[in-house]
Amino acid sequence: MASERTLSIIKPDATERNITGLIVARLEGAGLRVIAQKRVWWKKKEAKKFYDIHEGQPYFKDLVAFMTSGPIVLQVLEGEDAIAKNRAVMGATNPVDAEPGTIRKEFAVNLQRNSVHGSDGPETAKREIGLCFKKSEIVG
Repeated sequence: MASERTLSIIKPDATERNITGLIVARLEGAGLRVIAQKRVWWKKKEAKKFYDIHEGQPYFKDLVAFMTSGPIVLQVLEGEDAIAKNRAVMGATNPVDAEPGTIRKEFAVNLQRNSVHGSDGPETAKREIGLCFKKSEIVG
């Protein structure tokens, strides 16, 4: 398989608990390479734009509020089959359903405060990376 890129977000619940390094170590341990990374604190406008596909859903307002409640760490990950590999390391969205040893099973607080986000496909990854990083910031 060819090398690909994906977006990873370490969410406010994880940065608040100071477990960013533990999460990055899991990602790198799975063979993913961090080729861009920055810590930011999104404004509502940025979160709404990023999650605009969920607009109109009953959870949208709470999602935006959560993602703007504290700093997040944005990353571009690169590697063989990076999207699938990142999603496997993250585990199921609901930590109750996540496999033992995954990030969400080990670190998530609940369904919303599940510590990480990852792109779900190539087109989504391209869009999300473009929203979060300038080409000049991706230096891998």
